[in-house]
Amino acid sequence: MLPPETQLELRSCLPGRRGGAASGRRPPLLFVHGGYCDSWCWDPYFLPWFADRGYAAYALSLRGHGESGGRSTLFVTGIDDYAADVETIVARLPAPPVLIGHSMGAAVIERLLGTRPLRAVALLGPVPPAGLLPMAARLATERPDYLIHMSQLDPSRLSMHVMETLRPYYFSADVEPHILNEAARHIGTESPRALLDLSLRVHWQLPERGGVPVFVMGADGDRICTTDDVRATARHYGVEPVLLPGLAHMLMLDRQWEQPASELLRWLQKL
Repeated sequence: MLPPETQLELRSCLPGRRGGAASGRRPPLLFVHGGYCDSWCWDPYFLPWFADRGYAAYALSLRGHGESGGRSTLFVTGIDDYAADVETIVARLPAPPVLIGHSMGAAVIERLLGTRPLRAVALLGPVPPAGLLPMAARLATERPDYLIHMSQLDPSRLSMHVMETLRPYYFSADVEPHILNEAARHIGTESPRALLDLSLRVHWQLPERGGVPVFVMGADGDRICTTDDVRATARHYGVEPVLLPGLAHMLMLDRQWEQPASELLRWLQKL
């Protein structure tokens, strides 16, 4: 593993006075982004929405992403290094958080779930138990230029052609134009070492859960993590998945983002 990364970008949105005493009883939420992006993806909608409902909401940029340090060693950064970043932030929070991960971020949280005591975890659009290889094979068959663009992604030279190739896999057709434009500014390269880790079986072991609640959610319009992938993850943890109609992979940025936010809130209120 690499040395600990101390410069980690952490976005936050805290409850206002309206939260009252109830907000003190609600656990903090720590959101972990997926590959090729950073913590911004939670900022437009999810962070303020959950803060308005009394939750202290935080979003981490993993090392080498966003404004976090570690860019010079990104190419050798593994899933365990990302998991260490999450642990670093967890230790700084006032109380043990509920960990909420999307895509690769879900796999990072699952790595911790198998080795650490956690309060509760939510996995959104997760990498399935078989890892990335079956997903990559499917994508290569459907649209080989998608994988070519992702393997050669240079954020400083994003063209409209590249964005039009990637958009159907990440965003719904009616995504807000300003969200798509801002998302393009936060697309970045991903660690080949982390992708190699994810190409192997993601779930190295069943979690030492000890009653840790697990929530699994996906979308039927997701062309990266299909509904079959979501169901496979849910079966692994012995839970029923929540599958939302019409949304795409970046469901937290979808025009219908309140659907996944509301489902997540319903689960949180049962904890």
